[in-house]
Amino acid sequence: MALHWKLVIDSGDAPALADFWAAALGYEVEDPSPLVTRLLAAGQLGEEAVTEHHGRTTFRGYAAIRHPDDPFDEASGVGAGRRLLFQKVPEEKSGKNRLHIDIHSEPGGLDRLVERLKSLGATPVREVDQGPAGHWWVMRDPEGNEFCAA
Repeated sequence: MALHWKLVIDSGDAPALADFWAAALGYEVEDPSPLVTRLLAAGQLGEEAVTEHHGRTTFRGYAAIRHPDDPFDEASGVGAGRRLLFQKVPEEKSGKNRLHIDIHSEPGGLDRLVERLKSLGATPVREVDQGPAGHWWVMRDPEGNEFCAA
C-alpha cells in the first residue's frame, strides 16, 4: 500500500519561505484559517499559537504549500497530494542539504527559469555542465537551502 507523505523543511521564517517556494513551483499556499478558527473557538488552541499572514489566520511558525491540481480538505485547507510543509526552527541552517528539490524548466527555458527564480530571491551558486547531456544550475533559496534548476 502506498503511503501519503509531505516534505518538511526547517526554516527561520516559514511563511516567507512558503511564499518563495509557492511562487517558484506554481503551487498554492494552504489556507488553514477555517481549521485555526474552529480550534480557537473550541478552546483547543490558544491565541499565542496563531498569527496572521497575508490576511489569513494561520498557525504560528508553520506554512504549507500544495500542488494546485491535487485534492485538499476544504474544512482544514490541508492538501492531500504533493505538499511541502515549512516549520520554524530556532537554529540556523548549517552544512549542505542532504535532500534537495530539482525544478525542471520547459525545453529551452532554463535561462528564463533561472532569471525568474533570481527575481523571487534565489541565488545562483554554480552552473554544472554535463557536455552533450546538458547543464543545470545549483541555486539557493532565500534561506540558503540548495536546489537545482534544470
